[in-house]
Amino acid sequence: MAEENTPLVTPQQTLPSRKTNWPELMGMKAEDAEKKIKEEMPRATIHVIPHDSFVTMDFVATRVRLFVDSSQNVVKEPRLG
Repeated sequence: MAEENTPLVTPQQTLPSRKTNWPELMGMKAEDAEKKIKEEMPRATIHVIPHDSFVTMDFVATRVRLFVDSSQNVVKEPRLG
């Protein structure tokens, strides 16, 4: 039995979702993109990777890969995983 002071969550209420991708960072320098992601998600581990590299397919909830070209510009939408 719930106590009187315990708030109930109704189906209409939702918890805030955390950001999982950063399309606005496309074309940005990797260093600047990393700073922006760290501002929004301080515990993120950022990997800067050449865009044509092979990567593992495992999912890591705190990892963000920045795929960059030879000028260190982000060429693929960064996302968690």
